[in-house]
Amino acid sequence: MLADAANQVIEDWVSRHGRGREQLLPLLHAIQNAIGYIDDGFVPLLACALNLSRADVHGVVTFYHDYRRRPAGKHVVKLCRAESCQARGGAEVEAAATRIFGVPMGETRRDGQVSLAPVYCLGLCAIGPNALVDGRPIAGVNGAALDRIAAEIAA
Repeated sequence: MLADAANQVIEDWVSRHGRGREQLLPLLHAIQNAIGYIDDGFVPLLACALNLSRADVHGVVTFYHDYRRRPAGKHVVKLCRAESCQARGGAEVEAAATRIFGVPMGETRRDGQVSLAPVYCLGLCAIGPNALVDGRPIAGVNGAALDRIAAEIAA
């Protein structure tokens, strides 16, 4: 069923935008937006549709951190790992988030409610450490902010 949905997105995309190599990144975004992640089974479909090798497609999917290869949780908490946020206590925030949300970095909690993921710069360097919670930026993250985020997610 997932492959059928992916095929539909691919066919629609190719009919509107063509089959060039330059279509891979935006098509991957379209699939992730429609399905939620890029399943490994989609790689051959994309390679065939865009006349690329499977290695080319797999390399792009695994290189860019924004492409998920498994379904994300209902809520996605991304913590900045860039140098500025790390210098301002990012490692401590990450350790606290792992404890508070009950999920290791880069994973989704078993109940499917929360994914904790790294992000490499949100552009709020002067006021870090920073997070992106369900697409909403939060600056100056500390333990109290994580508790508020956890309460929002639980509600």
